[in-house]
Amino acid sequence: MAGEGEGDRARMTATKYRSPRSVQPILRRSDVGVRLPVNSPAATREPPSETEVEARLAWPVKLFLGGLLVPWVFSIGPLNLSTYRIILLLAILPCVVMWSKGKAGKKRVADFGLVLFCSWAAMSFVVVQGIDQAIEPEGILIIETMGSYLLARVCIRNAQDFRNMVVYVAKLIISLLPFTVYEWITGTNLLLLAFGSVFRTETVAWMEPRMGFSRVQGPFNHSIVFGTFCGSMFALTCLTTKGKLSGISRGVLTGLVGFSAFLSMSSAPLAGVVFQIALLLWSKVLGGFAARWKLFWAIAFVGYLVVELGSNQTPAQFYISHFTFDQQTGWYRLWIWEYGSASVANHPIFGIGLRDWARPLWMHGDSVDNFWLLMAMRHGLPGFMFLVLSLLCIWLSIAKKTDVDPDVDVCRTSYLICMGAFVFVGSTVHFWVAAYAWFFFLVGSGVWMLDCNLSQRAEARNSNDRKVQARYRVVQAEPADKRAIM
Repeated sequence: MAGEGEGDRARMTATKYRSPRSVQPILRRSDVGVRLPVNSPAATREPPSETEVEARLAWPVKLFLGGLLVPWVFSIGPLNLSTYRIILLLAILPCVVMWSKGKAGKKRVADFGLVLFCSWAAMSFVVVQGIDQAIEPEGILIIETMGSYLLARVCIRNAQDFRNMVVYVAKLIISLLPFTVYEWITGTNLLLLAFGSVFRTETVAWMEPRMGFSRVQGPFNHSIVFGTFCGSMFALTCLTTKGKLSGISRGVLTGLVGFSAFLSMSSAPLAGVVFQIALLLWSKVLGGFAARWKLFWAIAFVGYLVVELGSNQTPAQFYISHFTFDQQTGWYRLWIWEYGSASVANHPIFGIGLRDWARPLWMHGDSVDNFWLLMAMRHGLPGFMFLVLSLLCIWLSIAKKTDVDPDVDVCRTSYLICMGAFVFVGSTVHFWVAAYAWFFFLVGSGVWMLDCNLSQRAEARNSNDRKVQARYRVVQAEPADKRAIM
């Protein structure tokens, strides 16, 4: 009897024993995407949000961003198409189709505002220059404006896409450093020489050295374009990599991007970097103060009044004359403002298109070192208003949005600082060719933030939790031998 009792207890012990695998039932890959034990810490933690899911940057965006740095120019009939323009030309129709189908999120007022801007600009070219002379410039304007904007609208849809884009561009800038530093020291543009040995490229622009160093042009057609491109990445690199890179890596990456902008030796892009640093410090020091940005704008308004009432210069003249490397250049920009404003007053509806603008004979250069002024000069006040109101509609909507989580808020802060720097820099330089397309791409890259809703994300997270819990109960209810072979 004793032997039989010991045998029964042995059989009961063997029946109750479960291997570690049988105690830890496994979820199928098709259920949650990863094969993990249900009651392990990794499986019971909060499910990842859409912005935390690792995803690669869309290949059309990579092609476009890489194309900005490829200086080849291809002549197709009367058209001179650079690499990035060809990519935009191929991408614009698919992007329009995807946008119309709602693949870029909710359609925004700014989307239609930019369409109106392009339409009015195209009409102004026809009215001023005639249809034969208007086809090429209006086609390029539409491709660079709407093509760049819609590409970002369609392909950058969450914080992970936005962050991947920033890191990708920062790496591109750093990859240029050996060539740009060499150009800065020696004045020889190795990039254009190397690319020029294969196809025709942008021409090397000679510029007078500053402080004993050459102004770096890089793969672009001017040092201002290079400085604007690199400088616009400073705040984006600094903030969006926070928590994703170590403090040292983040600091080095941001520092190298800022150094690249410095190599241009251009006052406007460098002033833009200083502007971003000031806003980053303001945000960090007053990070716990909810009304810090309202206070900032209040101080800016008071500063405007001080200059307006206490100086013999207008605020625009004060800024233009004080934030330049060369005082003579600053005063020349003041004259550009004076005669450019007169041009807008004389041609307020359709502007002057690409025609020359009225100015004294001693003003030999025909460039207008003010992006916003030039838009009004070329396309009249209606075109200028369509553009500015569309941009403000995006930026103010993003700034006023409160229902965002910390991850999105970091992207929002960096985006708005970057856009503020563009407004600041654009008052003393013009954005053209690659810098123009890059600007509108960045504008579109932040619209996804308007579609982010914290309550919707919380509901999606709760729904994901319920699915995991339901699957856990199903697995627990299955026989032990079936769980062991899952």
